[in-house]
Amino acid sequence: MQAMQITTRVACWWMIFRTALEERLAYRGDFALGTLMRFLPIVTQIFLWWAVFESVGGGNAEEGRLVGYTFRNMVAYYLLSMLGRAFSSMPGLASVTAKQIREGEIKKYLVQPIDMIGFMLLGRLAHKVAYYTIATLPFALVFFLCRSYFDGWPTPETMAAFAISLVLAFLLGFFLDLCIGLIGFWFLEVSSLLFVYMLLNFFLSGHMFPLDLLPSPWATIVDYLPFRYLAYFPAAIFLGKVDPDRLWIEVGIEFLWLLVMIAVARFLYARGVRRYSGYGG
Repeated sequence: MQAMQITTRVACWWMIFRTALEERLAYRGDFALGTLMRFLPIVTQIFLWWAVFESVGGGNAEEGRLVGYTFRNMVAYYLLSMLGRAFSSMPGLASVTAKQIREGEIKKYLVQPIDMIGFMLLGRLAHKVAYYTIATLPFALVFFLCRSYFDGWPTPETMAAFAISLVLAFLLGFFLDLCIGLIGFWFLEVSSLLFVYMLLNFFLSGHMFPLDLLPSPWATIVDYLPFRYLAYFPAAIFLGKVDPDRLWIEVGIEFLWLLVMIAVARFLYARGVRRYSGYGG
């Protein structure tokens, strides 16, 4: 009986995932072009960092160095951080979650045998699968054109840690954004809070610049926050910026942060449903 229940549940989740994937592949044919356009600001960033390293290197950008980063390292880091953000960013998740709570759409999860958090996770997973199915070629093209900025491939162990960090970044990004959306159980409007969160997320994830550049004590503070694992950490692994002796310890810490955020999301959802009044549509 228990095996049958597990089989039924797996079949249900597979149906949800497949339906969400088909929907996204049907109406998001702009993935490839949109992804390619997203890389256009790289040109501006390259010129910006060229100017910075040129001033540091006394007129020669190739001679400049910032806290262990050469100009080539910085461009490679920026490309890798964009890859990390492509995994961890969850556009619209928090606002959609809060909107469903505010307008009463959440009632469908309370009267049907479908877990809201699991349903939304499968939807986001389908979104990422659809995204990378179409956007792999633009990513490959850009990385190929910028291959001279990389010093070669890391070791197999480093590549394994890099791949795991990207998967964990996706899950961590999902639950971080979901927790912001679930605050909608207590506040009718979370747009201001979401704006502050997204601003902090952008800076503290390392998407704008490597977190190594932060002075003390800010660097130490950021090390104790989960945001660094969304963009900085995968890029640092690939570039060999993580001490090999601490590599898997850091991956373990990222996994622990994921468990914490899962627990927080479940707690917010359980408490929120208790006080939910069923208003709205």
